[in-house]
Amino acid sequence: MVRIDYAPWGVVSPHYHPRATEILTVIEGSLEVGFITSNPDNRLISKILQKGDVYVFPIGLVHFQRNIGHMNAVAISGLIVFGSKPDISTDILAKAFQVDKNIVQQIQWRF
Repeated sequence: MVRIDYAPWGVVSPHYHPRATEILTVIEGSLEVGFITSNPDNRLISKILQKGDVYVFPIGLVHFQRNIGHMNAVAISGLIVFGSKPDISTDILAKAFQVDKNIVQQIQWRF
């Protein structure tokens, strides 16, 4: 999980995560976000997000973010680490997220 601070018209360059889905929540400001679909279409899917909006960038697809405002923008972004086969160790996830092992097991069970 990471906090991203965007200067006015600041950009997170197009990139991808080959083994993770990314989820982004806008805390302040307005962001243009988007991703490119896979072959054969390679279509741009984009949206303008406002404070409180959440967006998911699918695993392995090129995506970007841009602050479209004249003020700073802030977002929280995280990579989905649940649902791997085999599961990531409960001990590792509990320590990383600073939660009880039972909570991690409940989340892993859902995937």
